[in-house]
Order: sequence, then C-alpha cells, then structure tokens
Amino acid sequence: MQQNQFYLFQTKRFLPLFITQFLGAFNDNVFKNALVVLITYDVGIRAGWEPQSLVLVAAGIFIFPFFLFSAMAGQYADKLEKSKLISKIKLVEIGLMIIAAIGFLISNLYLLMAVLFLMGSQSAFFGPIKYGILPDHLEDDELIGSNGLIGMGTFLAILTGTIMGGLLIRTLFGVEIISILLIAMAVAGYFASKNIPNAPSAAPDLKINYNFISETFNILGKARAKRSVFVSMLAISWFWFFGATYLAQFPTFAKDVLGSNEEVVTLLLCMFSIGIGVGSVLCNKLVKGRVTARFVPIASILMTLFSVDLYFASLNAMTPILSLASPLSGAEEFLSQPRNWRVIFDLFAIAVAGGVYIVPLYTIMQTQCESSERSRIIAANNILNALFMVVSAVGSMLLFMANFSLPEIFLTIAIINGFIPILIGKFLL
Repeated sequence: MQQNQFYLFQTKRFLPLFITQFLGAFNDNVFKNALVVLITYDVGIRAGWEPQSLVLVAAGIFIFPFFLFSAMAGQYADKLEKSKLISKIKLVEIGLMIIAAIGFLISNLYLLMAVLFLMGSQSAFFGPIKYGILPDHLEDDELIGSNGLIGMGTFLAILTGTIMGGLLIRTLFGVEIISILLIAMAVAGYFASKNIPNAPSAAPDLKINYNFISETFNILGKARAKRSVFVSMLAISWFWFFGATYLAQFPTFAKDVLGSNEEVVTLLLCMFSIGIGVGSVLCNKLVKGRVTARFVPIASILMTLFSVDLYFASLNAMTPILSLASPLSGAEEFLSQPRNWRVIFDLFAIAVAGGVYIVPLYTIMQTQCESSERSRIIAANNILNALFMVVSAVGSMLLFMANFSLPEIFLTIAIINGFIPILIGKFLL
C-alpha cells in the first residue's frame, strides 16, 4: 500500500509526464487569460466587439474541439505508442505558441482566436494520453497517488497560469514577456516529454474511424457496457459541472456579492485551486493506495454541506455593500472583516472535498476498463466533461434569467449535488 505518493517525483515513470502536463496546462491558462484581458481592455474594444460576449465566444472556441477531436484522439492513443505521440503533440505546441506570439505582437484578434481553437484541439489530443499512460508505467497501488498528483498539478497550473497571464499582459512590455514565456514553456514541455518512457500500443490493429459522430457514440457505448466505468464518468463530469459553475462566476461573485475587486477574485481562485490540490493529495492517505470509491460519497456530502454554508455566509457578506457608490474592496480590506473568512473557509473546504471526490473516480475509470480501450474510454469521459461544462454555463445563464441571485445558484447546485452520494453508493460501492 503506497501512502506517500511524493516519492513518484523521484521516478522517471512519473516525473517527466507530470512536468509535461503541468507546463501544458500552465501555457493554456497563460494564453487564455492574457487573451481574455486583451479582449476586455484593449483588442476586443478596438475591434468593435462587446467584451463580455467575446469572452463567452472565446470559451466556446476552446471547448468545441473536444467534441470534434476527442473520439479520434482516443483511437490514436490506443493504436500508437504513447510517449512518441506525446512528443509530437508537444512539438505542435511550440509552433502554436510561435503563432500566438505573432498574434499578440500584431494585436490580431482573429489570429489569436484561431490559435485558441488549435490549442483546444491539442488539449483534446493530449487528454486521453495523459490519464491513459499512467497504468502503463505504474502499479495499481500507485494510481490513486499519481492521479492525485496530476490533479494537484493541473489546478496549480491553472492557478499560476491564470494569475501570470492576467498580470503580465498589462505590464510594460507585457506582450513581449507573455510571448517569450509561452514559447519557452512549450519548448521545456517538449524536452520533458522526450524523457517519458515508452508505452507500447494497446491496440495496434485498430482501424481509425474518422467520423467523429459515429465514433463518439461507439466509445460511449463501450463505456456504458461497464457500469462502474460509466457511472465514474458521469460522476467526474458532474464534478466539472460543479467546479465550472464556481470558477466561471468568481469575478461576478467577488464584485456583486462580496463588493470586492480583482484582488479578491485571485484570492478565491487561489483558495479553490489549492484546496483541490490538498484534497487530491489527501485522498491517497485516506484510501492507503487502494482503488475504492469508499470516500467519494462522504466527499460529495461535504461539498453539499459547505456549499449550503457558503450560501448563508454570502448573505452575511452582502450586508455592508448595499450602496452602489461604495468602492470595491481589495484583498487586505476583504480579509480584515472576520465574516469574510467564513466565505474563504467554505470555498477551501468545498475544494478539498472535491479533490477527495474526483481522484478515486479517475482511477476506477482507468483500472476497470479494458487496457486496449482505455484511451478511448478516457476520450469519451472528456467529451462528457465538455458537455457538462457547456450545460453548466447554459444552466447558470437560465437561472440568472429567472432572477436567481448568484448565492441562490450556488445553493441550487449544492442541493442537486446532494443526490450524487445515492448514485455513487448504489453503483460503485
């Protein structure tokens, strides 16, 4: 039983993959947030677009390739040797970052949007390999720990990339700094990928089906044939629905509910990302390396309880900001109010529980499907994740149209989440 997963950082079986995926996620978020800031404050305005609408369009452009290419990506990941495929994908990323740098330097919004679509496509191809290769290199009792570290790394990359992209792009020579950073991280990721050990083809005779619609239904059918795998996929997708609702609304939550500025948005993002990382690592301690969903229902219940408490904490935090003329508070002023610490604690606790919730589900999905179909199953999961995140955005918009406040939306999600332990208990335990 492996309880201390950090020893994996000392192994070639894991460290190169971790670095590769971390740098890739970091680059994605540096680019995306730098682009969002430019859309909001500069290029989008000069192009005559309404910034809020353009930000939504950008989000859709990045996620759309997951529907188009995930099915194909899963097939290639099962058919080909995975480590060389990763290196080829990272080599493509270098080219994309060079084009992105040109787009930033000439302030061409259309070129940047094209790069965003291609980055989404690259992520769609990398996703099935990232989780599919772990069982090829690690023992079963190492998978919970390795998935926890991958989850921790992903959210810390999202955090650092988002912060750096937003802060650097608005500084003097910010465009140049961002451009150099993107290319440098892509090059570093490529060289890290060259050290990933070989992972032999799982299905060398597989015939590639390029019809993404029929192949999507085909791999979803394969997933449904194994109940524990399909239920895990649905539960993972719900997590991304849940998390996307929070992450997308942090700016609005900070401004309209907490009466605070972008410093507090960053603080909320930090608490949520660090919490996911802590929960992801903590999970291995709880299950002692065993592949089990034992703690998933408990984690889901805790997510609901702390989400309900966040609703009441938000109502309390709203009381002093009734005047629209009141200036928005920064992080220091926000933290000086004891009542706001309850909001921070609730968000952190939700995220910790989320980390404990998600890691075993990924591991069950990896280990209980056929090895020859593993990457395609993970690709199917990525498609469902993308679908649930789109539904999250649409659902939030509909609730806003129905005059729900943001705390009421969080409460609604918490109530729905209360039914998840029943699903897990019935089909995975």
